[in-house]
Amino acid sequence: MREKLHRPAVHKRKRFGPLMRRLIRSRTFPVLGAILLVFLLSSMGVLLFEHPGNQSFHSFWDAIWWTLVTAATVGYGDKVPLTTGGRFVAILVMLFGIGLLGMVTGRIASWLVEWKIKEGSGLVDQKKVKKHFVVCGWKNEMVSVLEDILRVNPNLSDEDIVVVSTVEPGQVENLRSRPSLQNIRFVRGDYVEENVLLRANIKQAAKVLVLADNSTQASDQEVDARTVMSVLTIKTISKDIYTCVELIDAKFKRYLENVHCDEIILSREYNRILLANATAASGIAHIIQDLLDVEGSRLVTKTFPAQFVGDTFANLSKYFMEAESTILIGILENTGNIFQRKREALREAQKTPDISRLVSNLQSVKELRGNLPVFNPGPDYEIKSYSRAILIQA
Repeated sequence: MREKLHRPAVHKRKRFGPLMRRLIRSRTFPVLGAILLVFLLSSMGVLLFEHPGNQSFHSFWDAIWWTLVTAATVGYGDKVPLTTGGRFVAILVMLFGIGLLGMVTGRIASWLVEWKIKEGSGLVDQKKVKKHFVVCGWKNEMVSVLEDILRVNPNLSDEDIVVVSTVEPGQVENLRSRPSLQNIRFVRGDYVEENVLLRANIKQAAKVLVLADNSTQASDQEVDARTVMSVLTIKTISKDIYTCVELIDAKFKRYLENVHCDEIILSREYNRILLANATAASGIAHIIQDLLDVEGSRLVTKTFPAQFVGDTFANLSKYFMEAESTILIGILENTGNIFQRKREALREAQKTPDISRLVSNLQSVKELRGNLPVFNPGPDYEIKSYSRAILIQA
């Protein structure tokens, strides 16, 4: 029992020791020592001259209080030296206080200017921000991209977004000139490198969006290869982080699926599909644009009350029609982080004692797809856990 009681104290000493050694070795320690020595000598000097003739200086504590008040140029007037020696000490303390105040003010101003320069250059580590949104890469239309992200994520503010890119700080300052983006955080560096991602505090991030970077003169294949490398690095640091990725070429898609990338946007393929449908005069392009318009998106996914898990598609459809006047067109299965979904499904699959059943269960876990849309599954379709409703709203 005694050992247990003494452990916290030992732990505190172990933490306190390195801090003290670091302080002693720093350049600040001699300055602090000199300031403390001046305060002690001044207090002793004024006490020597004023005690016992001056009733205001009864003890060494009275002298220390007077020295602090005088050096801080506050001057309460509750204690005043009366002797010539005491007043001479007071002059020295006043001069020292003015110099000390100037030094401290200059040091603080210098630190603020240095921090502002580093922050503008993207050299400040974002260690304090948590549950934030990290955007890796740069687009020519970056202002529109970030403003659209804020529109579709009403709970997200510009302070919660950290942009990681190799662009010049001037481009970021132009971006911050927009009132809606003035508090955007910036980390300058190659987002393929682990140390750069750690500076963006990727471990504590809620989501990551990796863009097909067009800030450099690189081929589409090189851009996609860097995108895949960055996702591999991100998933190495944190498997649980929700990752959205933009790809140019679909042939890189399988590499991202192997590391459980949550959402993959094939920008070139989507453009090709829209162009092909436009030639058929089907109006699909207009329909998609209207459904996905950021200003008033009609196609949305929403969570639903937990009571509908295990219920039918027909009952859930009736609920949304009556509660929100929205049309349920499908279910999005296995939402959230697919790595966690597979981990939970694997635990469930291993509970069966039947070997043949176990093999079948493990195979189903392997084939599990994240964010799987199931459109119009039929009225008797059973709603599963970790699903979202796919809705068209007025």
